[in-house]
Amino acid sequence: MRDIVPKLRENGLEAENRRWLPDENLELLDKAGVFRMATPREFGGLGFSLQEQSKVLAEIARGCASTSWVAMVWVSSAWMVTLYPGELQEEIFAKPSVRVSGGFSPTGTLTPTEGGYTLNGRWGFNSGCHGADWNMMLAFVERPDGTLDDAIAMVPISEFSIDDDWHASSLAATGSATATAEDVFVPAHRVVIPSEAAAAIEAGIELPPPPAGRGYGLYSFLFSQAVSTFIGIARGAYELFLERLPGRGISYTSWTEQKEHPLTQIQVATAASKIAAAEALAAEMYRTLQERADAGEEPSLQERAAVRGHSAYAVQLAKEAVEILYNASGASVIKRDVPLQRFHRDIQGLSLHGWILLSANLEVYGRVILGMDPDTPLL
Repeated sequence: MRDIVPKLRENGLEAENRRWLPDENLELLDKAGVFRMATPREFGGLGFSLQEQSKVLAEIARGCASTSWVAMVWVSSAWMVTLYPGELQEEIFAKPSVRVSGGFSPTGTLTPTEGGYTLNGRWGFNSGCHGADWNMMLAFVERPDGTLDDAIAMVPISEFSIDDDWHASSLAATGSATATAEDVFVPAHRVVIPSEAAAAIEAGIELPPPPAGRGYGLYSFLFSQAVSTFIGIARGAYELFLERLPGRGISYTSWTEQKEHPLTQIQVATAASKIAAAEALAAEMYRTLQERADAGEEPSLQERAAVRGHSAYAVQLAKEAVEILYNASGASVIKRDVPLQRFHRDIQGLSLHGWILLSANLEVYGRVILGMDPDTPLL
């Protein structure tokens, strides 16, 4: 991926203008094996660990935040497939470099019918849907008595219509459009109802375990892996700032070399330290989760809460580093052909994602630290 980063940066403006990733980006990632990272080795994948996947995703983000985010969505969703029954895994992983997008807001319904369910609904912010093979959709199952059950459905992307409604100032190239399903039949084996799975476990019915050393816990995996894109964006912004610095003066002052000004030196050192701190928090999360996965154990409540808190704080540190570098870059940085401004806009917008919002995640972490109920099932 290090060799591909310059090309991803070069394609950044084109990607933003077309509001979807250039074919060249996807071909380069596919050839490198990125979309096989989470696929188990038994299905022809690489079976990478969480930390290995995250290192690759961070490298991609050094070149293009949108490319990294889409790859993260596809790879993390592929890892989620390893939690499904074996029949569905065989179907999805028939293509080892599978691309799985997802709609993780319950804005659809599944109505029981012969042999399966009928799916209807609309899912916004469906990142990567333009190039996916499958969509993993959260929906409600409507029971005859009017009750609702949470469910997750795996549906070929070809069964959806995709609206051309993604016009965003950040992450424009993720193509996070709205996907719509109208009376789509979903076979029963492609629908997992968590409450039924829990009941099966209580009844002593064994479900297939995740691959050895890869059972990180659903939410801990998703929260911690998302950090990789932010760290990569910050690294990329740092490199771009240093590349622009030689020969730059400070306008309307006597400083002909910006790097000689003490403030610039402090700014660069502060940004570098924030990035290093974010990387250290991420490394600690990955180490803890890998130790638990290797031992076949669930992370403790305290560890899961720490993952939420530390992942959000690592994101904040990365964002602050980019803000410092952007603000030290002079007026010319606002030009669209200067990649640093896109890195700044992308990390600002992405940090608003509800999954990694600082205030919400620190609240959960703080509650657990203080011995209180976390008040959320997302642990």
